[in-house]
Amino acid sequence: MSGDSYHFGDNVNMHGGMGNTGIDKRHMMAADATAASAALQEAVRELHRLIDDLHGRLPPASARTLEDSLPAVTADAAVQPQDRHRALMAIAGIATTVGTLGQPVLDAVNRILQLLGAQ
Repeated sequence: MSGDSYHFGDNVNMHGGMGNTGIDKRHMMAADATAASAALQEAVRELHRLIDDLHGRLPPASARTLEDSLPAVTADAAVQPQDRHRALMAIAGIATTVGTLGQPVLDAVNRILQLLGAQ
């Protein structure tokens, strides 16, 4: 039809001025994002507890790797997703090598990855 107008995506109009930067996307947090965040925080706390239980049963090199990985395993958005993922994979690898002792840790890692949408 003549005269119909369709627009998809961003529309930016700037009329003079200085220091104009960025686009305000007006992103809103979904209602269940808070619940997901709470679930993620709980899953991270559980993983830390399970790692504390496992730590003393590991060879020193594996225990050190767990210690080095823990700072990146947080629900904090300031941690880079690739750093968090790398740390979770290192923890999962150690948990896998110790068999049934590490199964709860491996389950906790998988739960976190699922909450993050990485699985």
